Amino acid sequence: MDIGLTERVVLVTGAAGGIGHEVVRAFRREGARVIVHFNTNRDRAQTLAGEPGPAAVALGADLTQEADVQRLFSESEAALGPVEILVANAGRWPPHDTPVSQMSLAQWNDTLASNLTSVFLCAREFFRGISHHRLTDPAAVLVGSTAGIFGEAGHADYAAAKAGLTYGLARSLKNELCRLAPRGRVNVVCPGWTFTPMTRRFADDSERVRRVVQTIPLRKVGRPHDVAMAILYLASSQLSGHLTGQVLTVAGGMEGRVLYQPDEIDHTQA
Repeated sequence: MDIGLTERVVLVTGAAGGIGHEVVRAFRREGARVIVHFNTNRDRAQTLAGEPGPAAVALGADLTQEADVQRLFSESEAALGPVEILVANAGRWPPHDTPVSQMSLAQWNDTLASNLTSVFLCAREFFRGISHHRLTDPAAVLVGSTAGIFGEAGHADYAAAKAGLTYGLARSLKNELCRLAPRGRVNVVCPGWTFTPMTRRFADDSERVRRVVQTIPLRKVGRPHDVAMAILYLASSQLSGHLTGQVLTVAGGMEGRVLYQPDEIDHTQA
């Protein structure tokens, strides 16, 4: 089935990470041309861009820096053309639990910069390109988190950033975008617990995984492929052309409460 992504220019931020890596491959399988963004992991991004498939180029930028984001979009346009689809996937989950009473202002500011300000800067450049090139069918998919829906003790900074992205920012952007492009859409994917390199410490803690799976009706932790398929769906105007401002939670039905006792868990699927 052709879902209308052939030859579309897609920028995937944080493409060297676990979810981003799978997202790039998913778009290229559909014939899209992809900007593979990285911050520090140049080798992984370049290897990914060099895999067989439609045109792809790896470009580096620190998305918390205004000038870097402006350069990223300028270089993207020079390499493949104006960005038509933005997947704002880059973000950082602080690995250690830090209660608010012990959290430094520096950590708070850094987490918001990495997970919220970076998305604002990317969205701003994306919108400017849409206006300049008069794009008619652009789409943005922002990657939030269930932490922004339910909260996450020990990670109030991350939860606050993702909540701001998911609700205030995304729903404002979708109203502004349609004034620039009548068919422009902005949606959000909120992954729950997902096995990625960023959550390796979680994956290695079997007791913590068991507790998490007790809250998930499907009784399994997500994989990057699960998230990538949701992003692909929302990026395609053929599949979701009448959806904007929506939040798609990819978390196996998690509601933030315990549903199963330990002996009811299928440990082969955890």
